[in-house]
Amino acid sequence: MSLGGKTLFVTGASRGIGLAIALRAARDGANVVVAAKTVVPHPKLPGTIHTAAAEIEAAGGKALAVHCDVRDEAQIVAAVDAGAGRFGGIDIVVNNASAIRLGGTAQVDAKAFDLMTGIGPRATYLVTRAALRHLERAANPHVLTLSPPIALHSKWVGDAPAYTFKKYGMTLLTLGFAAEFRDRGIAANALWPRTTIATAAVQNLLGGDAVIAASRRPEIVADAAYAILISDARTRTGNTFIDEDLLRSEGVTDFTRYAVTPGATLADDIFLD
Repeated sequence: MSLGGKTLFVTGASRGIGLAIALRAARDGANVVVAAKTVVPHPKLPGTIHTAAAEIEAAGGKALAVHCDVRDEAQIVAAVDAGAGRFGGIDIVVNNASAIRLGGTAQVDAKAFDLMTGIGPRATYLVTRAALRHLERAANPHVLTLSPPIALHSKWVGDAPAYTFKKYGMTLLTLGFAAEFRDRGIAANALWPRTTIATAAVQNLLGGDAVIAASRRPEIVADAAYAILISDARTRTGNTFIDEDLLRSEGVTDFTRYAVTPGATLADDIFLD
């Protein structure tokens, strides 16, 4: 199967994992709605919706750059309508946009809590809801959310309860979508990396250069996402996948090409302790 001609609506697609997923789809000739907030260059973050769109088209796809703050329902609806209008529908939703604030209850204030939950479970719900009428008409529709398996024994439950609430909320909603949409043939799955991934969030918030050196590149998550998105939506739904485990099940045995630093000891991602 291929994503050629399919239309993906990807939140947070201007950089990192979202952009990597978009580029992998573009290699098949997919259409990508780049729904993100960065319109002009950010001093600390790479990429904008326009640079991402240019990369997608250079990779062989078609792109529509849409400014969208996923905390704003009206902007979400407008972005979905713009993408469906340009490309004739929406086949796939990738809920990738995120914000991270680690720390305990005393460290994470209301502003940070609202930011995380607004960009996390609330946006996952609103984006999926806005795209639903298009997914119902698609041939092999998928909802993919970048969120982890729920593991209440993880140390992060106590170390970062607000962030845990945000990410587990995204997963719970996705599993709910799978149950609700199963009879309509719409798949909903969650995907999370085995290791830390070399993104701006890891660089700026999770340990800087040392953690980046012990990370994998975003392409491993993109390849795992691709394997999900080309599969039969009626049979592969309701899962919380780990990228490495999924790729191994698809026959991948050599993961060295994904490492930022070949031979380095890799750092486990959050929630997989």
